[in-house]
Amino acid sequence: MMTVTIADDFDMAKIAHSGQCFRARALDPDAWLFVTGEHAVLIRALGADLYDVSCGATEWDAVWRPYFDLDRNYGALRAKHKNRFPFLDTAMDFGRGIRVLRQDPWETLMTFILSQRKSIPAISHGVEAIAARWGRRTVLSGTEISFFPTPPQMTGCCTDDFRELGMGYRSAYMAEAHCAVLSGGLDLGSLASLSDDDLMARLQSLHGVGIKVASCVALYAYGRTAAAPVDVWIRRVIDTHFGGENPFPLFGEDAGLMQQYMFYYMKSQAPPSEKRRWPDRSL
Repeated sequence: MMTVTIADDFDMAKIAHSGQCFRARALDPDAWLFVTGEHAVLIRALGADLYDVSCGATEWDAVWRPYFDLDRNYGALRAKHKNRFPFLDTAMDFGRGIRVLRQDPWETLMTFILSQRKSIPAISHGVEAIAARWGRRTVLSGTEISFFPTPPQMTGCCTDDFRELGMGYRSAYMAEAHCAVLSGGLDLGSLASLSDDDLMARLQSLHGVGIKVASCVALYAYGRTAAAPVDVWIRRVIDTHFGGENPFPLFGEDAGLMQQYMFYYMKSQAPPSEKRRWPDRSL
């Protein structure tokens, strides 16, 4: 356990509810548990930009600093794009505290294949079911955690296993992705060296991975911040606030970051009937 200072934008609840991760858990209003791959951390807000974290300095710097994108100044990012579009100003003000996470590539790939036409609670349930079935278990500060399993830990799994866990038509896609990674046909580590275009093309070579899922993996696992995933909520942003013209190319390398503010605001402001009608993060 140690105390860290995070002077920039950092709102754990907004991060957890912004449609990019599905295993964050509130233990109380000031304490959140975050899990990625085979790492977990409990963070408690103390006030005045101070936080108690359950890990040591080595893990914090190696895992959680990049996970929370703490080397980027989000206050400066918001100032950079202020006054460009009224809707964006509103979204950035509302979403102040969001950070775009850098997550485990394998878990992110499987999670966003699963996410197609599913709500956030359903995605979370599915991810937890996979972790409970194959993942290593531990206890952190009295909370039981099943880590998302590595491909070798899932050796022998098949489409029927995913169907039994409620993955539906996505089951075949997830089984194929597992086979590709386990066999080495898809080397997730080597993808980090590819250009944005080549990364997107390689991800889309997987059955069941279209441009939206590939964009999510590029952004949330590989830090390709020029990638701006377009789901039903972002499509509504484009149609309602930008006259049907996709604005994200105008933001260059910040496109995915601006997308995150707009997604969070658009979904948060929708009436409950629309949230039920439109699944989160789906096309």
